[in-house]
Amino acid sequence: MCIQKRGLEMKSVFKRYVPLLAVLVMAVMIAACSSNTGNQNEAAESAAPAASSTAAPEETAPSTKTVYPLTVENYTNNGEGTEWKAKSQTFDKAPEKVVANTQGSAELLIKLGLTDKMVGVAALYGAGDPAVQEEFKRIPVISKDYASKELVVGASPDLVLGRSGLFADADWGVGTVEGLNELGIKTFVQSTSLEGATLDSLYKDIEQLGRIFDVQENAAAYTAELKERAQALKDSAAASGEKTFAYVSDGGNGAIAVYSGNIDTFAGDVLGLLGLKNSFGDVTGEISKEQLIATNPDVLLLSVYTGGVDPEQTLEAFYADSSLQSLNAIKNKAIYLIDFNQFWGYSYSIFDGAEKLASELVAAP
Repeated sequence: MCIQKRGLEMKSVFKRYVPLLAVLVMAVMIAACSSNTGNQNEAAESAAPAASSTAAPEETAPSTKTVYPLTVENYTNNGEGTEWKAKSQTFDKAPEKVVANTQGSAELLIKLGLTDKMVGVAALYGAGDPAVQEEFKRIPVISKDYASKELVVGASPDLVLGRSGLFADADWGVGTVEGLNELGIKTFVQSTSLEGATLDSLYKDIEQLGRIFDVQENAAAYTAELKERAQALKDSAAASGEKTFAYVSDGGNGAIAVYSGNIDTFAGDVLGLLGLKNSFGDVTGEISKEQLIATNPDVLLLSVYTGGVDPEQTLEAFYADSSLQSLNAIKNKAIYLIDFNQFWGYSYSIFDGAEKLASELVAAP
């Protein structure tokens, strides 16, 4: 699957640009996952820098119990395609009614013990985490696709949380940060979904959520667990050396399409733990098949998402394409399927996807 800019959701992009179907999927669907269209520009300040430079006193000295009112630094912009900047959100108490605009953000709240706080979830585009499946069933699904502002506000939340690219006034958007705040609804934009994000952005999101909901111990314990998993991935990949990769998708009728993934820095940071380097990480704009062949990455990553093209059909077409036979990834059968929710949910489930991919890389001839 390809990825377009996270400023607009991948699925919306797929619908608009059938020829680049998968390419648009991996980053905005992610991103509301990246875009060959200027409309999906989710260009944002790096989560870590923005938070550290504008952090309120509470951010630097968390206690074991939250004292309200609590002010945290989060993010805002004035609409689709504009730059994200820091904005404070003040909580007089722990939120009681939360809408998660993606599956991944809802799963993260479950991990922190906050299932009962959720009144809605949307954007169910990938495999869910089996470990939280039963808890997830308790959350009302306001839309299996991206939810509109009308649906979100209709759930009467006091907090809307999730992917940055979905905070927009569009048929696929939950409304802007400013618009929701004007209605008295707090917002929490995941810093992992902003350009420049790294694994540290995930740890920061968890720490902030721990304080917002007064579950700091849960947050600290879970962060420690994730850091151990990150180190294990890094250690296991150390002996195998670096490999190059490219994101690909079915651009229509089995034709290969390539997405640069240049703004998907969170996924790129995690893939780096596996010794994988994005061949087109510095490229903007469209990437031709000729560029792919000339660059010749070792590995191709094909994103799988609910409602997408049958991945087995796509794999068969790619491996049979006579024009691609010079690629190392074709010769070595090194096209790997990655789940959209795991890699573009901007949440902990990226570890599940990375661990699966790591095992497949080790097993490869």
